[in-house]
Amino acid sequence: MTRTPHPIVFMFLIVPFGAMGGYLSVAIAYLLTQAGVGVEEVAGLVAASYVPQTWKFLWAPIVDTTLSRKTWYLIAAIVSAAGILLTGAIPAKAAMLPALYAVVVISNVASSFLGMATESLMVYNTKGEAHGRAGGWFQAGNLGGVGLGGGAGLWLAQALPEPWMAGAVLALACALCAAPLVFLPEPPRMPRAASYGRTLLAILKDLWEVARARAGILALLICFLPIGTGAAANLWSAVSGDWHASANTVALVTGVMSGFVSAAGCLAGGYMSDRIDRKTSYAIYGALMAVCTVAMAIAPRTESMYATFTLVYAFIQGLTYAGFTAVVLETIGLGAAATKYNVFASLSNMPIAYMTVVDGWASAKWGVGGFLLTEAAIGVAGIAVFVAVAMALPRPATARRST
Repeated sequence: MTRTPHPIVFMFLIVPFGAMGGYLSVAIAYLLTQAGVGVEEVAGLVAASYVPQTWKFLWAPIVDTTLSRKTWYLIAAIVSAAGILLTGAIPAKAAMLPALYAVVVISNVASSFLGMATESLMVYNTKGEAHGRAGGWFQAGNLGGVGLGGGAGLWLAQALPEPWMAGAVLALACALCAAPLVFLPEPPRMPRAASYGRTLLAILKDLWEVARARAGILALLICFLPIGTGAAANLWSAVSGDWHASANTVALVTGVMSGFVSAAGCLAGGYMSDRIDRKTSYAIYGALMAVCTVAMAIAPRTESMYATFTLVYAFIQGLTYAGFTAVVLETIGLGAAATKYNVFASLSNMPIAYMTVVDGWASAKWGVGGFLLTEAAIGVAGIAVFVAVAMALPRPATARRST
């Protein structure tokens, strides 16, 4: 019997995915602004890195139908490491932004393949009772990687004689993350049809079978509803002045500390999701986030309260990340695993985006207290809708025992 690997392997495999984003948004962004590049131009560069991650479901079938998952991981890991190295090697100045744009987009396409290969390996090498733990370790690696790439990347860039050296160290660390592949058996490939077009049709049929089932409908509902979005975290820096938080405090609690606290939340959320119904656990995590935002709204506006609540919020955000992954793993089954996972992952970005807009609008209209209470109220409403739909949908009939 093949031994199931410990889910910690998925944490290491996904670290480069998070590290690339953290290195760009923290270390490279800091170096660019220090070199006189405008915040708007830096924001545009960071935004460009999200484009491949938003549309990656379009090329996910390539991972399911061509080379082995391990081969795709190794190719993506090499290109991603080279992308990190080049990102750090290109001089941080406005004249080099076009080159940075090209490297950032190409390397993020590569990282999307790395993520998809990891997700497919996780689906095939995780037993049903361990979906929560696998999701927890996976998301801990993702968020921990953000902290590694951002915090360690910036520290190395400041401590080493040349900025490119930080990229070289991170690139080497990310390349070494491929080592756990030796502990994972290669999943079977999808059956190939007479033509590639028919193979793609088989993938779409597989996806439709998931989406039309009760579990699939509820999982899709989770993707669209504003439950546990964590959108407020996108505004912590912008509203920090209301808590009289210093720049150093904001950088510390919303940067490295937030990343590692979120990773701890991922591990806790993953283990909890294996002990109760996974969709129920996700709703509970969303409710905890609503409670946190209400408490933050009514608590004193002091720097210590800012640090406390943003870190509590980060921990709960980790719970929701792990809970979401557990729900998706439970729902999609085997088959075209990379395609199915990434359809759900891409759709799940929608409520984060629209709730960030709503939070910003509420802050402008009613202040920070109003925006926090608005997010909590909408989150509770989303939970109520989810519960109502779950109760209305007929449960699948269970087989009767013959006498």
